[in-house]
Amino acid sequence: MQRISSRQVYENPWMALREDAIRLDDGTEGIYGVVDKPTAAIVIPRDGDRLHLVEQFRYPVGQRRWEFPMGTAPDRAEIDPAELAARELAEETGLVAGRMELLGDLDIAPGMSSQREHVFLASDLREGPIRREHSEQDMRARWFTTAEFEQMVRCSQLVDAQTLAAYLLLTLHDRG
Repeated sequence: MQRISSRQVYENPWMALREDAIRLDDGTEGIYGVVDKPTAAIVIPRDGDRLHLVEQFRYPVGQRRWEFPMGTAPDRAEIDPAELAARELAEETGLVAGRMELLGDLDIAPGMSSQREHVFLASDLREGPIRREHSEQDMRARWFTTAEFEQMVRCSQLVDAQTLAAYLLLTLHDRG
C-alpha cells in the first residue's frame, strides 16, 4: 500500500484527523481516514490483590466508564512513556509508584488510529496529591479486588478495551 497524498482535515490539542489517498498493490486507489494521537500510557496500579481504577464520563459513548489510569501528554507532545505513565498515575489517582514496570505495548485502534500505548505495572505505591486536568473534574477513583474487577468484566460494567487488553498483559506477566 502506498500513500499518494495526505491532507489534514481537523486538529485540536488532543488529536489530528487526516485523510490519505492510497494506492493498493493492484493499482486501485482509495482513501483512509486516520486519527493521529500521541503516544499514550496506561498504568495498572496494583497493591497485592487490589487494582486501582478511575471512572469518568466518556463523551463519545455518553456514559461513565471504569478504566485504568491512562492518557497522553498535553498538546500532542511526545514524551518518554515511563515519564508519561508516572505523570498520569499521579495526576489521576494521586498515587506515586516506587516501581514502574513495562508490561507491553498496544495499538489502540490500528484500523483508524496511529496511536500506540505502553502498558505499565505500578507497585510499591504511596499516596500523594491528585492533580487532575480540568476536563477530569468528574473523575472518581477507587480500589477493587481482582475478583471484583473480573466480575465487572463479566457483567459488562467494565468494557474499556484498553483496560481489558492491559489486564491480559498483566495476567501473562503474572504467569511468567
